[in-house]
Amino acid sequence: MTTSQTVSTDVLIVGAGPTGLYGAYYAGFRGLTATVVDVLPQSGGQVMALYPEKQIRDVAAIPAIKGRDFVAALVEQAASYEPTYLLGRQALTLEHTADEAVVILDDGTVVRARAVVLTSGIGTPTPRPLECGQEWLGSGLSYFVTDPLQHAGQDVVIVGGGDSALDWADALEPIARSVTLVHRRKAFRGHAATLERVRSSSTRLHTDTQVVELTGDDGRLSKVTLRTTTGQESVVAADQVIAALGFISDLGPLRDWGLELRGRSVAVDRAMRTNLPRVYAAGDLADYDGKVRLMSVGFGEVATAMNHVAVDLDPELALFPGHSTDAV
Repeated sequence: MTTSQTVSTDVLIVGAGPTGLYGAYYAGFRGLTATVVDVLPQSGGQVMALYPEKQIRDVAAIPAIKGRDFVAALVEQAASYEPTYLLGRQALTLEHTADEAVVILDDGTVVRARAVVLTSGIGTPTPRPLECGQEWLGSGLSYFVTDPLQHAGQDVVIVGGGDSALDWADALEPIARSVTLVHRRKAFRGHAATLERVRSSSTRLHTDTQVVELTGDDGRLSKVTLRTTTGQESVVAADQVIAALGFISDLGPLRDWGLELRGRSVAVDRAMRTNLPRVYAAGDLADYDGKVRLMSVGFGEVATAMNHVAVDLDPELALFPGHSTDAV
């Protein structure tokens, strides 16, 4: 089902990860309305998709904070300026008129923006699919955990051997009725300390094993069949299967917008401008000589972009934004 909704905004931010969320705050700080679009169903980008329960330790003045709490704080910070969120939607096409950019989303929404800031990280993340059970997607199979408490009292099977799989096993073990972790290899790729906590918990580990079938009755998942590399099969109870098999990232439709690309990145100048009029980029997506891909760098880049957006849209404004301590 499509919609004919049209949204008008000063700035369209493509990407709702930490850089995009801070951009939404900073746009408001400069007196601009902001609309944020992201293909993922929740804000937070890779932080929420890959490590919401892990501690982030490289943000200034925050010794350590869970990824989930960090994203919540960014959303709260931006909320003072009431940005519009269009989540679970992908930006498909870009066209320019004399004074605005027109971006069409995959649900038919038309966004008319005076400027566009791209903060979509390493590109559109597509989950690596579980080879069986796709018919259960959304009703027993998922690739994201948006809220751990939704799995309280459930039998949960997690598939994967990297950091995401171990993090979810570690986070859900105290909440779920049971947690089973299935990995097709013997060795795990995730962090050793997390693996040790998982091994020491009640989580049941199945290595050299794959999921071969998901079954249930009346649209409700109840069992998962496992098969070892030697051909032995077993069945475990499962209300939910979480496939944490990693992601394939791609620029997607952005690749056809006419942007100057450097591999999977977008070239920008010192003002974070791309080669397209009133289109900027910041965060992991942006590239320039000497680029360092850190979250803290992305925050500085998107602040730089928004200050230049403000002046480009109103040349009478000063580039220097003033101090936040002076704001009423």
